[in-house]
Amino acid sequence: MKCLFPSLSTVACRTRPDRALKYLGLLALSAVCTGAPAFGAERIYVTYGPLEVSVPIESLTLFAKEGKIDSNLDGFAQYANQEQLEQIQLALQARAEIKAVPIAQFLYTPQGEVLLERLGRVIQTKARQPGFYAIRAALILAAADPEGLTVLNVLRKFPTYGIRIDIARGLGIANELTTLVNRSNRAIAGIVKLSEAEAESETSIPPGEMLQPQLPGPYTWKKSSVTLTSPNRDRTFGIDIYLPNGSPRPAPVVVISHGLGSDRISFEYLAKHLASYGFAVAVPEHPGSNAQQIQDLVTGRARDLSEPAEFVNRPLDIKDLLDYLTNLSATNPAYRGQLDVQRVGVIGQSFGGYTALALGGAEINFGQLDKDCQLENESWNISLLLQCRARGLQRNQYNFSDPRVKAAIAINPIISSILGETSLSKIQIPVMVIAGSADTVAPALLEQFQPFTWLTSPNKYLVMMKNGTHFSTIDQSPQSVFRPPTAAIGPEPALARRYLNGLSLAFMESYLNNKSKFRPYLEPVYAQTISRDSLGLRILRSLTPQQLQQLLTTSPAPRLPASVSPTPEPQPAPARP
Repeated sequence: MKCLFPSLSTVACRTRPDRALKYLGLLALSAVCTGAPAFGAERIYVTYGPLEVSVPIESLTLFAKEGKIDSNLDGFAQYANQEQLEQIQLALQARAEIKAVPIAQFLYTPQGEVLLERLGRVIQTKARQPGFYAIRAALILAAADPEGLTVLNVLRKFPTYGIRIDIARGLGIANELTTLVNRSNRAIAGIVKLSEAEAESETSIPPGEMLQPQLPGPYTWKKSSVTLTSPNRDRTFGIDIYLPNGSPRPAPVVVISHGLGSDRISFEYLAKHLASYGFAVAVPEHPGSNAQQIQDLVTGRARDLSEPAEFVNRPLDIKDLLDYLTNLSATNPAYRGQLDVQRVGVIGQSFGGYTALALGGAEINFGQLDKDCQLENESWNISLLLQCRARGLQRNQYNFSDPRVKAAIAINPIISSILGETSLSKIQIPVMVIAGSADTVAPALLEQFQPFTWLTSPNKYLVMMKNGTHFSTIDQSPQSVFRPPTAAIGPEPALARRYLNGLSLAFMESYLNNKSKFRPYLEPVYAQTISRDSLGLRILRSLTPQQLQQLLTTSPAPRLPASVSPTPEPQPAPARP
């Protein structure tokens, strides 16, 4: 088949190396579209200072497919034991189930280009040019190939004769990553110990008196869906409303805000669970950062994972939703007296976690963004790629605090820079922050543990799911374009969802309905009681910046400081007008 751009390879040879590599990226797209054959790399050159050795990719292919080590690899193989060689062989063949078009669209977004720029410093062309465009071309071509997106296939599709790997730079990045992992592991181990120390001073709930907040409640519910047009913005979005039948009225309202690339179905299980206990639950879909946005990116109708304006639009969506429910309760006979929109809890995951805390009183922190985003290309905090997009907003004072919101739960939130210490310290409503120790998108240490120490609310909870990931609590939606691999979801997602059901119910019952009998289900001793080895659960009520720093710099198991104060009782919501 004939390539759409037959002259690109000729042009590439006659232009500057950096421009030539860009043409090669276009050539890769052309080959994907037309099925044209593509040339690829033949050797890998490994450099370390003045030293350089090379390995034919053919030898790697032989090793990956048949486990045979020829004379070209024999010198390297002697430094690895049999188990390590088997792991390398598997890694070379491990396939990521991602198609060519979605990965191509992502790699042309600002976030994708940041990752390519960093990777291109280590993986270069034979002529020592940054590998930015060549890596992009190789990834696209490999994803389009029947063999799929494997490390070996990416190497073979690299569109220059040779691939140069700068070991010195690679080791520098590896050291940075190792440092972060070690610090994270110390923090995780320390939080487990602190939680266990708190639990030792508490009394367990007698088995005969124990409730089961993770199980469905006594009420049935009905679901209705509406489309809301914002009165002040050019924005229309859908809402699902779950209204319990036969429960006490008026019912407090819980709003659930989904994360980037998700939709209203992603937390439908949680909405139904809360409705079965008498809460009215509203689940908006945020256009511009939902599953449809990812679909539009894949099909070329969008150019970014999410526009900067979504940091403003998301909390305004919920404000518009609450205004709508207030009007609905006042004017629609079917809803009159059914909703208490002065007692609202917000639950959000990832981007939705930011949304929930913004409504709780935290403002967009441009000073922190400017400081942190200078290191965007150096950080292993993937969530910065999204947070730093907020710098494209007009520099206004964005304050989304809503007095109707009385409690907030942030699951895997992205908040370290977009909100930062100054803004998070302004939140005074009860807050629960939920982290996954294996979250590689919003790393727990950077995005949950440290931000938790900045909270000054007297009622705050840090929940850690050990082995939990960024996707543990998200239910798969049929509308979702991105389906994380099993390894990315982590162990026992059904258990993670049961944990979230119970935690959310106990938290909202305590702080929206002032039911003290649910308070024990927010304590470290209860979390320890129901925790499972595969997906551990820990709760911590207090963590100061000094304590966290001590965890990061000392290896011994930390002790609970005497300064930790007793757990405050839930504060009643203000009287309704």
